This record gives sequence, C-alpha cells and structure tokens, in this order.
Amino acid sequence: MSKYDVAAYIWPAYTGDEKRTRIFWPEGMGEWQSVRSAQAKFPGHQWPRKPLWGYVNEADPFVMEMEIEAAVSHGVNVFIYDWYWYDRRPFLENCLNDGFLKARNNQKMRFYLMWANHDALMLWDKRNSHDGDTVVWGGGVDETEFRRAMSRVIEKYFHLPNYYTIDGKPVFMIYDVPKLVKGLGGVENTRKAIAWFKEECIRQGLPGLHLQFTVWSDKASNISGVDGGKDTPAERFCDLGFDSTSHYQFVHFTNVDRNYEEVIPDVKKEWERLETKLTIPYFPHVSVGWDNNPRFINFKPRVMKNCTPENIEKALRMAKEYVDSHPNQPPLVTINSWNEWTETSYLQPDDLYGYGYLEAIKRVFTEE
Repeated sequence: MSKYDVAAYIWPAYTGDEKRTRIFWPEGMGEWQSVRSAQAKFPGHQWPRKPLWGYVNEADPFVMEMEIEAAVSHGVNVFIYDWYWYDRRPFLENCLNDGFLKARNNQKMRFYLMWANHDALMLWDKRNSHDGDTVVWGGGVDETEFRRAMSRVIEKYFHLPNYYTIDGKPVFMIYDVPKLVKGLGGVENTRKAIAWFKEECIRQGLPGLHLQFTVWSDKASNISGVDGGKDTPAERFCDLGFDSTSHYQFVHFTNVDRNYEEVIPDVKKEWERLETKLTIPYFPHVSVGWDNNPRFINFKPRVMKNCTPENIEKALRMAKEYVDSHPNQPPLVTINSWNEWTETSYLQPDDLYGYGYLEAIKRVFTEE
C-alpha cells in the first residue's frame, strides 16, 4: 500500500447514458463529442489528440475495471468525482453509480465527492460555447434544497467502505464557496447549514464530516468559462466550518499562458502564501496542463505549453516534498485530473505521450 494518497479529479461526462446530457452533446457519447471534433487552432497547437483507450463509456463497469487497474498500478489510489445537483436532482452520476461502483475491483481504490456547484452554462454545448452568459441550470441552492441534496449524499455514499475518510470522517469538497454562501443567503446561514451537515452525519452513525473547499485567490480568472462572479476568494471563508482545502486547477491563481516550467515557481509561492493565510490544512495540488480549446469553435486564448511528462514530474516531486514536510496532516495530493480532455489536463494515456503522465506518478509516489 502506498504511503501517499494520490487523488485525481474525475469529470464524469464521458457517457451518454443520462438523457439530460443530450442537451449539450446530442451524439450520445457525452463530451467525447467535443474531444473528437477538436482541431489545431495555431501552428504548433497539439490537437487533435486521441485517447489510447478509445472513446469509452465511463459509466460501463467493465471500462472502469480497466481504468481502476491502470490507476492503482501507477500510484493513483483515490478518485475525486465531480458531483452535480441541478434542477432539484443529481446530474452526471452515471459514471460513479453505474461505472465505478459496479466495477468488480472498485475496493482497490477509494473515492470521494467534490460538489461542483457552479452554474451550468451553454459552454458545454460547443455549437453555442460563444454564449457564456446563458444559464441552463443554477448551481446555488437554498437551505431546504441543501438539506435534500446533502441528505442524499450521506445516505448513498458516505457509508460505503471505500469512501475516502480523514480521521474516520468522510471527506466532501465544495467547489464554489461564494456560490454556496449566496444561495444560502449569507455567511451566518451558511455556517448554520454546514453545522447541520456535520451534525446529520453523526446522526446517521458516522464519526462526523471532513469538509473541504476549493481554494481561490485574488488572481482567480474566468478562463474556464464557468468561474465567473467570484469576487471573493474562497480562502476568506475558512471559519464557516471547513476542515481543509486544496486547489482544483492552476488557472485559479496564476497565469497559464506560458510554459509549464515557468508556472511551477508560482505554484510553490502560492502554497507558501496559503500557509500564512489559512488556519486549516492545505493539500498540495498539481495540474497537468490547461487548454480548453476543444470546447470552442473559435480560438480561446491562454494555453499552457510544454506540459510534458518530464515537467509534470517536477511538479509532482514538489508536491511530494510538501507532503513529506507536513507529517502532521494526511499524505494527500490532488491532481487535475484523470480525464479532463476538453481542458487538456488529464492523466489518461493518449497518442502524444502514451502512458507518460501515469509513469511519472509511478516514479514519484511508488518507486521510491
């Protein structure tokens, strides 16, 4: 068993099994539709790329059995599933419920949820991706809806034996804290809602809840297309009842329109900055890259370049050093991501680097 918990985010949109995905991807294969149509938009642009495993349905348990084996054999032992709640019901749960949880080998790997509570915009529909303002479903919820959604999470997932825990408590991450606060009607209401969430976990027979949030900085930008309206960095909400934090993407705190080697020093500085600002543990994060042009017809500026496995390995080693220098907190590293193909930040093997990214993780976190 590895001494490190290497946790990769999963974007659960590579399936057409849920009918509501046809709104965005009518061909019935989820966002593989956008990946398959991606083309180079400037000289040297490294698209199109093809997945070595093919355009697989990740809500198929046989597919996920293969992916789990590939992950754990290379040192990725935790999946963080992006989880959605839109229009008073879950969205994109098929990959978790029908794929991962029905895979015969899923006990080899742990998982936890990150509530991606941002608005759903027309961004996911490539034909209309120029329309960055039209909201399909809002991500904010009031107190009644918060309790409905979190009660379901507790009952359906938190008791599972391979749900990831810290100090025995299930870990749950929230992506957009400002959106949460706005939906619940302010800071005090949010504090009360989180207190209820933790108390409800105990009432349901759990030791408690370890609540994380996705940290933002004053330099956060909206180049992802879904991250607008965050004029307040999430790090200012530490005292709401959160227990730890990590990043989701480098784009949330630094300029990515340059070579990967130039980004790494800024990442280290951000980790050091957070240590002085936060009153809760920070878990180091590594992003594999950034280029969301596969989601757009026209060129989308700001592309991270030279994201080679060798350069990613440098960031991974820096994350390992951070973990080793913080022995009093769990040895958790978060990675973006397992399969964010349309943001060009994935570990899955492709026709450009093969298994290079996974081999880098294996060298850093298992072979030493």
